Amino acid sequence: MAHGAGGGQMSRFIVEAATGLAARGVATATFDFPYVTAGRRVPDKGPVLEAAWRDAIQEGRRTFPSLPLAIGGKSMGGRIASHVASQGGAGPLAGLLFFGYPLHPPGTPDRRRDAHLPAIAEPMLFLQGTRDQFGTAEEIRALLPSLQRATLHEIDGGDHSFKVPGGQAKQGPVMAGLLDTAAAWLASLR
Repeated sequence: MAHGAGGGQMSRFIVEAATGLAARGVATATFDFPYVTAGRRVPDKGPVLEAAWRDAIQEGRRTFPSLPLAIGGKSMGGRIASHVASQGGAGPLAGLLFFGYPLHPPGTPDRRRDAHLPAIAEPMLFLQGTRDQFGTAEEIRALLPSLQRATLHEIDGGDHSFKVPGGQAKQGPVMAGLLDTAAAWLASLR
């Protein structure tokens, strides 16, 4: 599982997601993109990020040789995974999992980042908030007919970080629901 542009593998979301998936029986590995390892804040260019994903895939296959491999991540991490999968550079995959797919930059819905998605033959799960400024669940739903094997799980009221109105008390159940959905979907791919 790869992190988003704003944080590394030790970001709160990635740690909670990896720990939560592991608790649900899903073997999970995370990694940092090179810019994070180097202590920089600005993400590397696409080819560098894609090469890091390919390296992570190879390591995943070495670490978990008998398990089916699904790839994905939070925001940019999932988007880069989708580029690698669409290019055929990932080998056989069980599926792709997107926690808040960044369909477009905030406020610029005409700058879409989805042209490569129809080339992906593997199953895809989009976990998307209805208030996500990088692409709402409604925008992802409109994209589904053009994709081969895609499913959308909508987080009502969720933003790009899956924060919902109502304060911190509601966040635990939201995260648990995300992870339950992801784990069940991953189990269905076996």
